[in-house]
Amino acid sequence: MKKLLIAIAATTVLAAPAMADMALAKAKNCMACHAVDKKLVGPSYKDVAAKYAGDKEASAKLATKIMKGGAGVWGAIPMPANPQVSAEEAKKLADWVLATK
Repeated sequence: MKKLLIAIAATTVLAAPAMADMALAKAKNCMACHAVDKKLVGPSYKDVAAKYAGDKEASAKLATKIMKGGAGVWGAIPMPANPQVSAEEAKKLADWVLATK
């Protein structure tokens, strides 16, 4: 019983940040152009995670791109800057995107 409770607690702790970051992505309007598993205006989060897999600087690169915008990596449509996203929020979002499987 004790092992079951520990497993449930660990799952809850691990799942909570993922849900919080999905909520943050929705709150910051990221989901207007992106989806977890399909291309909308921009690439899916799964595609972004796959593209940057193994890149140790990916989180910092994506956090900067989230805040300042970017162009040319995924095609002709640029990603606009998101001044409403703080550096801390951008880092959280970047880490969440990169963890998407």
